[in-house]
Amino acid sequence: MSDDNPKTHPFSNAEKNPDDWTTGDEPMTGAQASYLKTLSEEAGESFDDTLSKADASKKIDSLQEQTGRGKAD
Repeated sequence: MSDDNPKTHPFSNAEKNPDDWTTGDEPMTGAQASYLKTLSEEAGESFDDTLSKADASKKIDSLQEQTGRGKAD
């Protein structure tokens, strides 16, 4: 019997690449939109409300780098 039980490795895929998400082409979630709008304003960039879940996630990562938000001290 294989030990491929995902419960034994609960964090092994916690950081999945947005390009690999099966729902990545769906519209971004409300939480993503809210946070992305805040980050966009802080970075002085326009907010694109047409992004997919995956693209919103990548944009959030990029803007967090730019603004310094979301980083542990």
